[in-house]
Amino acid sequence: MNNQVKKVVLVVVVLSTISAMAQGNGKAGITEATEMVTSYFDPATKLIYAIGAVVGLIGGVKVYNKFSSGDPDTSKTAASWFGACIFLIVAATVLRSFFL
Repeated sequence: MNNQVKKVVLVVVVLSTISAMAQGNGKAGITEATEMVTSYFDPATKLIYAIGAVVGLIGGVKVYNKFSSGDPDTSKTAASWFGACIFLIVAATVLRSFFL
């Protein structure tokens, strides 16, 4: 055999061996990625609850100011702020229960 052919055969064998070794860890990688993504749900849910609490406080102050000034559409404002808080809480709970 020619020296050039021996080098090509050696390169092909080495590359196929490396390729075979790299393919063996796919399931472990997917499992690790799934665990990593699901570990983010608890802190994200708590963050959304905290945002909902802040939105509720801001909404309460705005509704109180409108009520104190005698604005006629106070109930509409209260309903929109209350709806925003409920949406945040329900969305966080449903997403967490759906994905976990």
